[in-house]
Amino acid sequence: MERETINFKGLKIGIASPEEVMQWSHGEVIKPETINYRTQRPEKDGLFSERIFGPTKDWECYCGKYRKIRYKGVVCDKCGVEVTRSSVRRERMGHIKLAAPVVHTWFLRSLPSRIGMALNESLSKLERVTYYAAFIVISIDEEKRKTALLEIEREFKIKSKDESIEAGELKTAAIATKDALRDLHPGKVLEEREFISLAKRFGNVFTVGAGGEGIRKVLESVDLEKEITAIEKSLKETDDDMETKKILRRLKFFKSMSINGTRPEWMIMTVLPVLPPDLRPMVPLDGGRYATSDLNDLYRRVINRNNRLKKLLELGAPDVIIVNEKRMLQEAIDSLIDPGTRVTTKVGTKRALRSLAEMLKGKQGRFRQNLLGKRVDYSGRSVIVVGPELKLDECGLPKTMALELFRPFVISEVMKRGLAYNIRNSNRLIDQAPPEVWEILEEVIKDRKVLLNRAPTLHRLGIQAFKPILIEDLAIRIPPFVCTGFNADFDGDQMAVHLPLSEEAQEEATNLMLSTKNLLKPASGEAIAYPTQDVVLGSYYLTKLKADGLGAGKIFSGPEEAEMAYHNGYIAINAPIKVYGEPAKGVETTCGRLIFNQILPQDYGFINETLNKRALTKLTGSIIDKYGQERAKVFLDDIKSLGFRYASRSGISWAISDLVAPDEKPAILKEAEGKVDLVDEQYLSGLLTDSEKKARIISIWTEAIEKVAKIVPQSFAEGNSVYMVIDSGARGSWGQPVQMMGMKGLVINPKGDIISLPIKSSLKEGYTALEYFISTHGSRKGMTDTALKTAEAGYLTRRLIDAVQDIVVKEEDCKTKAGINIYRNDGSEFDHKLADRLFSRTALEDIKVGRKVVVKAGEVINEAAAREIDKSNLESVAVRSAITCKTLYGVCSTCYGLDLGRNKPVAVGEAVGIVAAQSIGEPGTQLVLRTRHSGGVAGKDITMGLPRVEELFEIRTPKGKAILSDVEGTVEKIGDKGLLKIISIKVISGKKTKIVEYSAMRSSNILVSVGDKVQPGDQLSEGSIDLRELFEYKGKEETYRYLVKELQRIYLSEGVSINNKHIEIIIKQMFGRVKIVQSGGTDFIAGEMIDKSKFYEVNRDMKELSREPAKGEELLLGVAKSALAGDGWLSPASFQETARVLVKAASEGRVDYLRGLKENVIIGRLLPIGKNMKTAPEIELEVESEEKEEKKEG
Repeated sequence: MERETINFKGLKIGIASPEEVMQWSHGEVIKPETINYRTQRPEKDGLFSERIFGPTKDWECYCGKYRKIRYKGVVCDKCGVEVTRSSVRRERMGHIKLAAPVVHTWFLRSLPSRIGMALNESLSKLERVTYYAAFIVISIDEEKRKTALLEIEREFKIKSKDESIEAGELKTAAIATKDALRDLHPGKVLEEREFISLAKRFGNVFTVGAGGEGIRKVLESVDLEKEITAIEKSLKETDDDMETKKILRRLKFFKSMSINGTRPEWMIMTVLPVLPPDLRPMVPLDGGRYATSDLNDLYRRVINRNNRLKKLLELGAPDVIIVNEKRMLQEAIDSLIDPGTRVTTKVGTKRALRSLAEMLKGKQGRFRQNLLGKRVDYSGRSVIVVGPELKLDECGLPKTMALELFRPFVISEVMKRGLAYNIRNSNRLIDQAPPEVWEILEEVIKDRKVLLNRAPTLHRLGIQAFKPILIEDLAIRIPPFVCTGFNADFDGDQMAVHLPLSEEAQEEATNLMLSTKNLLKPASGEAIAYPTQDVVLGSYYLTKLKADGLGAGKIFSGPEEAEMAYHNGYIAINAPIKVYGEPAKGVETTCGRLIFNQILPQDYGFINETLNKRALTKLTGSIIDKYGQERAKVFLDDIKSLGFRYASRSGISWAISDLVAPDEKPAILKEAEGKVDLVDEQYLSGLLTDSEKKARIISIWTEAIEKVAKIVPQSFAEGNSVYMVIDSGARGSWGQPVQMMGMKGLVINPKGDIISLPIKSSLKEGYTALEYFISTHGSRKGMTDTALKTAEAGYLTRRLIDAVQDIVVKEEDCKTKAGINIYRNDGSEFDHKLADRLFSRTALEDIKVGRKVVVKAGEVINEAAAREIDKSNLESVAVRSAITCKTLYGVCSTCYGLDLGRNKPVAVGEAVGIVAAQSIGEPGTQLVLRTRHSGGVAGKDITMGLPRVEELFEIRTPKGKAILSDVEGTVEKIGDKGLLKIISIKVISGKKTKIVEYSAMRSSNILVSVGDKVQPGDQLSEGSIDLRELFEYKGKEETYRYLVKELQRIYLSEGVSINNKHIEIIIKQMFGRVKIVQSGGTDFIAGEMIDKSKFYEVNRDMKELSREPAKGEELLLGVAKSALAGDGWLSPASFQETARVLVKAASEGRVDYLRGLKENVIIGRLLPIGKNMKTAPEIELEVESEEKEEKKEG
């Protein structure tokens, strides 16, 4: 039975009516029993009933009368079971007919309460009604109310003649009674006391109810159209902002219900659907016991209470008992759906039971665990080791693992060759592993690639494709240069192997994922496969010049002659010699450099310098740039072999005897100790405060450590192993030998403050007991910080991914005339070169340097042009940007520019949103460890590192907030007032003059001086600007300029380079929502939040229909808010606050048009990116469904 995939454009979520629940159901579950303990078969009419849910065995009814597929579709007359596949038990639902209506807890409790909105009552009151602690008015007899009011009036007149009663009191009582009676309306909640006093006198005027029943009756009487008219009328009459917001929310709620044909009383359940049994299984354990899903216990409790209530109603039990039973039924269903904050249901004395809502929520819920995180077959994992003999695109795969991975292909070939005639025999043969099987395996893997993945996969270079080479070991071998991309090392790391099965998957692995096609880092366009460690050391040794080397000054006619002389021992590899002929042309060089130049492309030019790590990385980058990735691959393979060979030849080693303590150290320590003694004396004399003393001692020791650090490198001879290892950049830094042979210096305590007692010993000398003790603080803090903060960096990445996952390159060019300016001085403070910011961008207009046009409008700025512009005196350059791109539901290739990972224009279908989020999230772990506050200086509490990145992306009010002017004027005076500084600004409007005062902390730096002119949004004091304020006063351009600048400041200070375009993609999404100001001819509601693309799309349609378009204002949202405010419902529900998202979407009848990537992963479709772009659901929708779409909230 092949399942055909239904091609649908969207998924709609709504509130199910009782009729729909009955349609889904295949029968009513009456008994709470599950499985009969004697027969081990499901009980009839129970929670696992075969009559309702289908047979437990394929093509066999319960009693066994009908067996085999020939009876397909027959319903057994004896046991009532349909003969069909047992898999229907995964999809057939049942139902429970409830003896009393029950409130669906999500619609009551999920804020804002939907039932509360429908009845315009508070949640707390409705909760009391639900649990039978208060009453709700259902209907009122208007005639009888009039009579009752007249009755009160008459009574008042009679009693007022009685002089013994106080007239005032009488009047008050009469007015109060009248008001209470007039105030009654359907949906009014009455506390028990109010109800009793009113019912005694006017019981015939109104009827009340309680619990789900009462609320349902009131909701049944709601007329949606009348409500909408009434709400629209009250909207015009109110001025209060909070009230307006509330009214708009109700209006949206009722309009959505009206459009989708939903009735409010459906939020109260009269029929409860029962989940298919195979989704809440009972598994037999050893010893006759069962492991069961918690849902079975919860359903059982509902059925028991429901049956008891039915019985009590039949017996006509007293009201008290029935009310109590109804309340218990309500509670049972609450704990089945979502117990929320109410006391959780316990099973015995053990853990709380897992409700339906909990099965959807969180990391272990249905969305994230099963729908977005599927496990795949044809995969294996093992420890990795280095494979120095492997080419860049090869990996060593253990034979036994490969045999399992490629088993289906091997079986097919075994059968083709006639070594076995069916699959079972083939499997047996493979398990015996004769030589023919290994031969077949070699053949099968020839043209196939495998994927290697190292967790955590922080960016796309965490999964790459390789050609497998069979090896005898049990460890996977990987080529050395891919380690940077994988962030792998060989201290026990493991990697997973996956086999792409289909032709298309193999093709993508070869064309897109092969390691040789991923030599550049998508975040910045720099090379990521470059020489490291041994290869750097070998190349450094090879190209280093030793002035007094053997044979120095000799002259050779050509490279071959010089090499022969080296091999015969006449010259040293690094002796300066002169070589004529190509490529050296008579310059002074070394034999090692001649050998190195042989691996470079012919026309590259002669490299005649000592190559360290930086030079090699630059060289790799320029070869990729100049000759493309294919030629670069050959160069990388050659330099790898060369580097390893000469690192071995060099004989460079590292011994403790290479580390010699500097002679000057004792004198430096003595001098510092003398200074510290002096500070101590000053402190004891009362000249210094405690904090001043500490600060001075720290600065004395810092100075001493810097002196030692300067001496250490000088104490090595140039040929010393330690010097060469560090100078080449192969491993380590000068900080390490300083600690080994100089001194460790100052360390921190667990709070992160510097301890003023330094560690004077070096590691070679060994620490004293006290030194050892205080140094452990910092080390332990480092370890715990790393562990705890990594999770935080991961969470930031997750929020970024969720906000931008649906941004894909949708077209070549959106033809916009808008762009952004890149200003030279935006990066000058932290050395962010203009050239780096311009490279790979598309010019908005012709860029001229002097009279020469360097780049024409619409062309991409290449590296040479970027450098030329950087050298010129241009202060700003206009470029296209994702922020100003006009493409709906994505960006265009031209606004984006080059794809940095491939160094060519970005292809239509590239998921640039994901790449941007990965590029910003991946270095997050590095920022984690640098969360420093500028130490101890009051008023300068400025956050750095990851918390600051989070502050910016989530638009939180920053720590150490700067003061912005909100007026235009002149600074009149700056004065002190207690602990504050007061800045007075003189504002002249017309003939009036007023002084506006701003107060800042006394310790903060003021950035304006008396007489300065200020504009709204200008910064008055030092600190971080609040983005919301900046957006309000200065507008969008200044806001994104500040955002980009601040983010780059943090990343660049850690040496992480990220191209601005990635940050701009995130910013595009932060500005991606519009608040409707006037709805015009559209179906939008003023005040609602809409996706910007949808806003433009609907307005475009309005123009075509000659109707008035809507007007809106741009909003600035944090990334998490932006992810939740998306247009669909699948993606936000799988992100955070699942219950809230689903309730909101269901009550609006929202449609998800599956535009993003997550939505398509969830429903198991190919993603609408890359080649699959063409087959993605079209954006153009039929008018009818489009109208419905417009009713959704952004």
